[in-house]
Amino acid sequence: MAFQDLDDLPIQWTDHEDIAMKLYERFGDEFTESHIYRIRFTDLLEWILAIPNFEGKREESTEGHLEQIQAKWVYEWRDNQK
Repeated sequence: MAFQDLDDLPIQWTDHEDIAMKLYERFGDEFTESHIYRIRFTDLLEWILAIPNFEGKREESTEGHLEQIQAKWVYEWRDNQK
């Protein structure tokens, strides 16, 4: 499998880091750390469902998943500030 094929793999709710990376790719530095933690879960949910290759269902979403995704997104943002 070539590296570019990795972008085509399906993404599920438990793939918190992959989702966070996709959100960072989409929004870049538009959101700071404090802003990421203030994003409404309803907005975050819609953005996640719009990610290409995301195969999770809306009804499978939990507050725990969304919190983990926010935390991983912050880590991704921090890593890109260096």
